[in-house]
Amino acid sequence: MTSHETLINGVSTPRRVDGEVSRERLLMAALRLFAESGFAKTSTRQIAAQAGANVGAIAYYFGDKMGLYKAAFVEPLGSPHDDIAAFAPAHLSLEQAFLALYMGFMAPLKQGVVAQWCMRLHYREMLEPTGVWAEEITNGIVPYHAALVDVLARDMGLPKDSEHLQRLSISIVAPGVFGCMAHDVIDVIAPQLFANDAAIDEMAHHHTRCALAMVAAEKVRLNLQPNPA
Repeated sequence: MTSHETLINGVSTPRRVDGEVSRERLLMAALRLFAESGFAKTSTRQIAAQAGANVGAIAYYFGDKMGLYKAAFVEPLGSPHDDIAAFAPAHLSLEQAFLALYMGFMAPLKQGVVAQWCMRLHYREMLEPTGVWAEEITNGIVPYHAALVDVLARDMGLPKDSEHLQRLSISIVAPGVFGCMAHDVIDVIAPQLFANDAAIDEMAHHHTRCALAMVAAEKVRLNLQPNPA
């Protein structure tokens, strides 16, 4: 740990040289507390105290408690729009697109305990909704799904509204979702699969191979001609 880092809940995060608590420290403190207690039962004073910050810093960086909650809910997992930009470009081969997609899914798992807090917060949001999950579906998941359908449509030559593509897209995304949401389960039944960054990357490659096989099988089932590209 460098002189410009500090520990929040056991996670090394940057701090300002002038001693002010950084945005990242507040974000990590909020993520853990919201995951443990939920939005309603977590106060801004608790978050500030956990981060070693003045309560006013929350308003400065995030506007208010809800702004901080939204940031904690979305930012540590990465932006769906960044993921789309990685896997959706038309110049990518199908294999390259799938690998970029799964690398996006797997990246948060390399953050260790932070990934676990994120998953707990998502579970809690589903049980105690604030509206943030509904916004994420509309603004993140819907365009993500549409972008993946576009990738499949280019490769398979089917219309974007095809039910075949809709089902296939969900099947392709499912392993990545399970890997994130069931991280604790995998740690029990096969801990070596997520033991380090190399193992996590290999899981992304494995999912890629499986996704390519699913597409190939669907082409055979639908009697589609191979894509000349």
